[in-house]
Amino acid sequence: MNQRLVLFKFICFICLTVIFPACKKEKNERSVIPEIRLVDVNPLQIKEYKDKIVFNLFYQDADGDIGENNDAVKNLFITDSRNGITYQYRIKQLSPDGAEVSIEGNLMVELNSTGILNGANSEPVSYSIYLTDRAGNSSNTVVTEGLMIIK
Repeated sequence: MNQRLVLFKFICFICLTVIFPACKKEKNERSVIPEIRLVDVNPLQIKEYKDKIVFNLFYQDADGDIGENNDAVKNLFITDSRNGITYQYRIKQLSPDGAEVSIEGNLMVELNSTGILNGANSEPVSYSIYLTDRAGNSSNTVVTEGLMIIK
């Protein structure tokens, strides 16, 4: 009976030493699903029909399949919170097909002038932004805050 208990403890010990290290995730492991972060938006006060809004986005993707060479394919989307209109853009292909290299960097995206929709002298606005990669994976969505359109 004592030998069975020793054998059982030995088997449990072996299982634990094999299973737990296999569950450990690498801290620097990146996802093949693209990730974006809003770095900056300028200007914060937008002159109606005059100012362009510039979004500075940081991106990273473990397999490098962000961007597209086909002009007809849109892969970055900016949605106006006031009316739900989505502006579509194309990010140029950032790495060759099949390269599967980890990439990161910044994208500068310009939204042409916008107007006040509520008839007032000023109106707050926010935009939600996400992108898709060539595999069809959608990034997280970032939302701008603190933007005001003025006459």
